[in-house]
Amino acid sequence: MLPARRRRTALAAISTAVLIGLTTAGLTVPAAAEDEAFRPQLVTVDTPMREDKQLLQTLGLDLTEHAGHDYVEVVLHTPADLTALVGAGLDYDVRIPDLVARGAEINELNAAYAAATDTSPLPSGRDSYRTLEDYNADMTALETQRPDLVKRFALPHRSMDGREIFGLEIGKDVTGPDRGLPVFLMLGVHHAREWPSGEHAMEFAVDLVKNYGTDRRITDLVDRSRVVVVPVVNPDGFDLSRTDGGVIDLREADRGGTATILGTPGNAYKRKNCRLVDGQDTPDGTCRVGSLTSPGGYGTGVDLNRNYGGYWGGPGASDLFADPTYRGAAPFSEPETQNIRELVSGRHVTTLITNHTFSNLVLRPNGAAPDLVPGSEGIPLGDPHDEAELKALGDAMAAQNGYTSQHAWELYDTTGSTEDWSYNATGGFGYTFEIGEHEFHPPFPEVVDEYLGAEEYAGKGNREAYLVALENAVNPETHSVLTGKAPAGATLRLKKTFATPTWDGSIQDTLDTTMTVGQNGKFTWHVNPSTRPVVMDRQVETLSGEPVARETWTGTTAPLQSADREFTVAQDADLLEITLDWPTPDDMDLEVYRKAADGSLTQVGSSGNFIGDKERVLLQDPEQGTYVLRAINFASVAPSWTLTAALFQAESSTVPGLVEAWTLTCERDGRVVQRVPVVVDRGQQLRVDLSACGRR
Repeated sequence: MLPARRRRTALAAISTAVLIGLTTAGLTVPAAAEDEAFRPQLVTVDTPMREDKQLLQTLGLDLTEHAGHDYVEVVLHTPADLTALVGAGLDYDVRIPDLVARGAEINELNAAYAAATDTSPLPSGRDSYRTLEDYNADMTALETQRPDLVKRFALPHRSMDGREIFGLEIGKDVTGPDRGLPVFLMLGVHHAREWPSGEHAMEFAVDLVKNYGTDRRITDLVDRSRVVVVPVVNPDGFDLSRTDGGVIDLREADRGGTATILGTPGNAYKRKNCRLVDGQDTPDGTCRVGSLTSPGGYGTGVDLNRNYGGYWGGPGASDLFADPTYRGAAPFSEPETQNIRELVSGRHVTTLITNHTFSNLVLRPNGAAPDLVPGSEGIPLGDPHDEAELKALGDAMAAQNGYTSQHAWELYDTTGSTEDWSYNATGGFGYTFEIGEHEFHPPFPEVVDEYLGAEEYAGKGNREAYLVALENAVNPETHSVLTGKAPAGATLRLKKTFATPTWDGSIQDTLDTTMTVGQNGKFTWHVNPSTRPVVMDRQVETLSGEPVARETWTGTTAPLQSADREFTVAQDADLLEITLDWPTPDDMDLEVYRKAADGSLTQVGSSGNFIGDKERVLLQDPEQGTYVLRAINFASVAPSWTLTAALFQAESSTVPGLVEAWTLTCERDGRVVQRVPVVVDRGQQLRVDLSACGRR
């Protein structure tokens, strides 16, 4: 682990970069430029402390979802991005020095794979990435092939650029009335450049349809559920990214040619949707031209995965339009997120997976760390009420694809994300899959391997992980069930309206779902629990009073020198806190090492804040043994300092929750005949008396 920051005394002159699109996309390629011109690149930024990630999120840079406890990978589109990163003092390593050249290399690999492959092992047999037209054609084809099993539908809101957005519903007698089955929802391409996220969603739909009737497991799961797939949530951004990303060649990347692309090529690495003016609509069909105002189009638009209502506007979501994680003018301000909101609110989605790239992760709620305190609530977020069950399912899915199962906040703090809203509003389990290890849209053979599994995960992969999720969706122990009798053909409706907390306020949400009673007058309705997780009791950890062990040292250290002190952890504890203080508003740093029996040191924490900010390192569940605490005088004119190590136990407390009810109505001929409040918990089956609905 490297120090939190490495200060650089000088920054080499960087040529000014200007975004120019691709000739084959209807744009122009600039004239030749100097070889030293900046090229868009992927870098790994060292963030050993949570404060480092928080600082990184304030710089307006294009953060990826590839991150660990001590790093975050970032796309640098322009010299200004590099200047911001260096100016913040964050240490980094360049992983892909030229994304244009890498894009050209990937296209060559994809072309070679397609030329050598008649039919890939994927359920569809595809050997290349789909275009937006391919997705729409494939959905139409599935409906045509199996009209009894597949229904293509248009979501209610067109995209910002005026496109219809389509999804698939898969189930037995899919065109018949809703029979009260649980719903499994699969989403892809919230972020435009994340092409594999749509491929896997679409392949799973093809997989279910292709194997229905021959594969016993798949047939049983489809019979017991409705599977809804929206492979491309963000069609405008995806179409630009896929079109521009598919036309990069070596000449355009200036590998021996006569032209150089100085910025990110066209929209190949676009992240957001096509909102061109904050809070305002623009004429349909103007997205491409409007996206030219920012490098790679990444600064234009709204990050759809920060626009959902749950804790909208909190950490990890920017309020600046040009930033990559811009949250939008308001919760659900974008038509694309409104579509998913209405889709979830009108069905009992018992399990949801939203696919992204990259990082080989299975992420579960919450998106923000448990000790953060939303202004709308005034108490720490804590862990979700269903943390044990959410973790168990996440671990089970990760066992199939080899990914890491973790809280979303362990990547970095995020608010306004898909599953945070859906889980907290409905109780349906929700997860983000970060597909692939290295790139947003890697060579297509890697997409095949991630879906079907490779090496020790061969025959498993995301295909098996999705099936595990679908099994969870149909399992009545993971949701709730209502049973009873009612007049044949009557409409049953479950509804409730409530306040969903944002970070600093709230919005109104409504869940409104229906089913039709069958001819035998009996019904079984698989539903989500009546009480939302966000208002249920949750666990919060707080420090339990005074430290169980504490030691303080004072000393003096000349500039650019350091001093070590040792502290021994001799008992089990929940938290080790190390602080470094000094009297003047200048700069010292802190590093913490674990000392092995042979005297070797392994760094386990560091803090290198800005001038004037004191240093602090927190270690959870520290191992017993000796720790070396290093006070570094980076630039302090007064060399005196105070170093303190304190060992704490933490107390777990329960924040009391509320109990909510559904309102169940029985309707005949469009008229409400009976209304009943229903309180039902997860895993509970409740018989409801609707006898009054059968009387005249």
